[in-house]
Amino acid sequence: MFGLPVRVFMVKVSYEQKPFRRSMMQTWGAEVFASPTNLTNAGRAALAADPDNQGSLGLAISEAVEEAAADPGTCYTLGSVLNHVLLHQSVIGLEAKKQFDKIGLYPDVIFGPCGGGSSFGGIAFPFLADKAAGDKRAANLRCVAVEPTSCPTLTKGHYAYDYGDVSGYTPIMKMYTLGHDFMPPGIHAGGLRYHGDSPLVSQLLHEGQVEALAVPQVATFEAGVQFARAEGIIPAPESCHAIRAAIDEALKCKVTGEAKTILFSLTGHGHFDMASYDKFFSGQLEDYDYPAEAIAESLKHLPKVG
Repeated sequence: MFGLPVRVFMVKVSYEQKPFRRSMMQTWGAEVFASPTNLTNAGRAALAADPDNQGSLGLAISEAVEEAAADPGTCYTLGSVLNHVLLHQSVIGLEAKKQFDKIGLYPDVIFGPCGGGSSFGGIAFPFLADKAAGDKRAANLRCVAVEPTSCPTLTKGHYAYDYGDVSGYTPIMKMYTLGHDFMPPGIHAGGLRYHGDSPLVSQLLHEGQVEALAVPQVATFEAGVQFARAEGIIPAPESCHAIRAAIDEALKCKVTGEAKTILFSLTGHGHFDMASYDKFFSGQLEDYDYPAEAIAESLKHLPKVG
């Protein structure tokens, strides 16, 4: 589009699970490759180690950065993790604040799905700014990042300096990480399959300003279906994580009798994820808790700092 040639390194498992997302990008003129590929050193090394490698966001980043670095006429773009992306995404929370102003309410708790952190930061940061400024409405505000149990970066990761990609091409960042060579299982919430997280979100969690929660895959799809049947909107698998947490919080309030205003971020529709819903309805989806020993092994490869 706009005369700009685009090459997309799409994580292989998502390339296969979400063919219509690939078709959309191709319709708009992009070349789309299932990562890992044989086009880059990073991809070839991954395939040599495991010919059936399903790919990861960290590996796709390595391939894209490698290609961009080799050509001065090529630019690389990333849609999550980095500070400027979270700043851009804060329009989500800013608009939500305006909507709350119109109805005279303010959230008690905010849930956002979290992979790299941009969607969670986008919904939560404008409200956290109120809390930091001493706004009494936000005095007891809770902001909760919701991630999958199969990729528990914030809930089981280590707060340390690490690379943002598998091959170590990116600058190191201090963040919660499962290790840059962590290879997540092929869950259907592809946007949450990242080994690290936003340095800003990570610091806030480390300092106790936000919370993190991990939820299993099947329960998220149950929540997504419940939401769709109540609201008429089919949510993306990533969004289903925040919906699961919001429903669970509401059920707790039902038991305790406590009234709460709950805000969650619906990050996108699931119209191109219906194959995932089909697997849910046929009972083919499984829960997966990433083994602690596998995380420990990956963390052994963190860069040495200081």
